[in-house]
Amino acid sequence: MRSEYSTKQRSAILDFLKENSTHVSISDILFHLKEKNIKISVATIYRALERFESEGIIRKMVVGQGTGACYQYVGSSSCMEHFHLKCIRCGRLIHLSCEFLESMQNHIQREHRFSISSGRTVIYGTCSECSDGKIDTAPCENCHSHK
Repeated sequence: MRSEYSTKQRSAILDFLKENSTHVSISDILFHLKEKNIKISVATIYRALERFESEGIIRKMVVGQGTGACYQYVGSSSCMEHFHLKCIRCGRLIHLSCEFLESMQNHIQREHRFSISSGRTVIYGTCSECSDGKIDTAPCENCHSHK
């Protein structure tokens, strides 16, 4: 009976990850499950996430010291193929597909014989909302960013 309960918990975690295309934290998962009246320990969430990661169902991204990890359902998504921007003020993580960064990545691979793992690459800075609009927010003609 205990394994069936654990399976229901894992299913609830995976469903939440599938429903949220953004990166989510352990506390996001815990809060969601408590709202659904699903009793679960943090240790159980960690174990489920470790299993999902080892199976290639989700990916784990550590985006800074002391901020913990974020998790994302991979499915057929191409999240592993683009860079990420992380706001150092609000913590927002932005997916960024940009031809300029792709050409930089190609240059580094070709000229320096080094392959960048773009899906694990995070560029830190300040988003336009946190900078009070002081940053030019005109879209880059080479970029396709989304939250």
